[in-house]
Amino acid sequence: MNFCLVRKSLNLLICLSSFTCALYAQQSPLPVQQDRWRILPDGSIEWPIDNRLPHNDHVEMSGEKISMWVQYGVNAEGQSSLNRTMVFPTFRLLPVRTIASMTYNVTDGDLPRFLINDKLLKAGVYNAAVATDMPEKVVSVRQKGILQINSEIGKDRTIVLQRTLFPSVDKPVAIEKWVFTNTGKQPVKIEMEYLYREVRPALERTTPVQHSFVVTTANEGLKVVAPGDSVQFAVLYQASNKDNPLGKVDVNAAQSARQQRVNGILSLLQLETPDPVLNAAFAFACIRATESIYKTKGGYLHGPGGLRYYAAIWANDQAEYINPFFGMLGDETGNKSAMNAYRWFARYMNDEYKPIPSSIIAEGDATWHGAKDRGDMAMIAYGAARYALTYGNVDSAKVLWPLIEWCLEYLKRKVNEQGVVTSNSDELEGRFPAGKANLHTSTLYYDALRSAVILGKLLQVPKAQTDRYIKEAQEMRLNIEKFFGATVEGFKTYRYYEGNDTLRAWICTPLTVGIYERKEGTVAALFSPRLWTEDGLASLAGNTTFWDRSTLYALRGVLAAGETEKAMQFLRYYSRRRLLGEHVPYPVEAYPEGNQRHLSAESGLYCRIFTEGLFGIRPAGFNSFECSPRLPNGWDQMALKNVHAFGNVFDLKVSRAGADKLGITIIKGQKEKKYVIREGATQQIQL
Repeated sequence: MNFCLVRKSLNLLICLSSFTCALYAQQSPLPVQQDRWRILPDGSIEWPIDNRLPHNDHVEMSGEKISMWVQYGVNAEGQSSLNRTMVFPTFRLLPVRTIASMTYNVTDGDLPRFLINDKLLKAGVYNAAVATDMPEKVVSVRQKGILQINSEIGKDRTIVLQRTLFPSVDKPVAIEKWVFTNTGKQPVKIEMEYLYREVRPALERTTPVQHSFVVTTANEGLKVVAPGDSVQFAVLYQASNKDNPLGKVDVNAAQSARQQRVNGILSLLQLETPDPVLNAAFAFACIRATESIYKTKGGYLHGPGGLRYYAAIWANDQAEYINPFFGMLGDETGNKSAMNAYRWFARYMNDEYKPIPSSIIAEGDATWHGAKDRGDMAMIAYGAARYALTYGNVDSAKVLWPLIEWCLEYLKRKVNEQGVVTSNSDELEGRFPAGKANLHTSTLYYDALRSAVILGKLLQVPKAQTDRYIKEAQEMRLNIEKFFGATVEGFKTYRYYEGNDTLRAWICTPLTVGIYERKEGTVAALFSPRLWTEDGLASLAGNTTFWDRSTLYALRGVLAAGETEKAMQFLRYYSRRRLLGEHVPYPVEAYPEGNQRHLSAESGLYCRIFTEGLFGIRPAGFNSFECSPRLPNGWDQMALKNVHAFGNVFDLKVSRAGADKLGITIIKGQKEKKYVIREGATQQIQL
């Protein structure tokens, strides 16, 4: 054997391997984005119609008794097209399923006809075959919790049409308001024809009583509009049954109530940075995260939405993703829904330690456990412990403690010989391989143990119990490294499960819970061309499928790990794409599945990028927290205003305080408390 030749071959292989790793480790180039939308001074976003047509998009808006999904678009001629879908979460159908909410679709062709000076208005595609001299030209579309479409009508464009679509805050009705303004010099006759349309599913298919879907008009008829004056019409989309009869709807009062609800959400937790896109994206995410709460017979339930997921809760979307954010936001309905979700899960605790169902559906009447144990107990324990500490209410914590204890005991019993947690699947429910034990579940269990130590001491549980949690957390951290730590595709990061040899998006989870031993390789892998796509992280390297939830976790984790500038580059890109790009204005669930629906819990995860990542907030007690701020280069200061957490309401400001130093200011009413730390350090804050 020629050993010199073998040595040369090995050296060549090593060089090629090093070159390949270096190539993969290069940061994924971010494509140049051309904004379609812009931010207006009032905080709304606007799409001024230009020549980039046709274009279509969709958005969801929710109230306590309805969710309204609108697909809107403008064709090459500048005409609008709308497709409205109304979901009524508490109007249930049979058989009992997650998706069995009464749902109806209304297209432009289903609307009442509008006539202007006896000529048919051609709004979008309806009655397109009818000759008309009253064409519509859309000039702009606006959003801020309410969808507004502004058009000009007629050949001389002297009639301005403003269409406003929104759900009722507390009734099973969605409203489409049409306001015509005469900007010409002559009176104009404008008519909306009367419409009453009722549809009833079969009695055998509805529960507990027969339901109806009703489309009606308001202020219909012929109106003469003088120059400079306006006239208002409306189309109402309602659900009713004998227990919920149709009532009179005050259109303007309903719009005012919707506006007040949106403004109320935005008046709570506010992000202030030098970057207006981040500030606006945070505000919009607060809207979507908080509006999607439904008043059911089982109490307030936060629901993801997306035309499928209503009047139900999930261990990931609600217990893990959104509820810890509600502990900081300060929305009363949000906190009620959070406590309600955990109480519902607690009903399924049992002495045999059989798993709690992944989802409780149909207003509490049934469960879904189709993917078996997805690591749900880790999701619940992680979220409930973080929520209890962040909310800062001892009585609420006492209610949640038995659930946290039970889940931790369940997880302990699921630890395998290698010291990590086994489960049947993960939160992607078998869409991608997860093995018998996955990284995400064990990491959530580790963090739940850490929070439970703090919470248990506050609740004065036996010291032996909290000592055991400390020991188990330490062991789990070591075992995560031993079992999952690996070099994958040239990156010193984690394998997602035993036998996994392809990069996965969820390698980011350890960074979100303070496990940084492999941060360099993990950050490089996340932002490499193998995982980062134009829409964020691919779920599996080389695959086109993406789920925003892992991207949102990753951005939070990379900030928490102190890789601020890398994280900010991708956070700015992602935020701009979601707020001002082609599909706006919220984080999405996934693609191709669901066509990027605006599922609401993902918006909560977006906000947690800032609260837990950029500002580095981690609960340390009912009235205390750790703060590890990451002030980006080029910023002199940043702030979280009106924080409702740890039993207090306060502002948190971070500013430059000299070379390599940061100032932290806590403002409670007229009182200020200041700290100075070195960059990268952690400050304990006692409120």
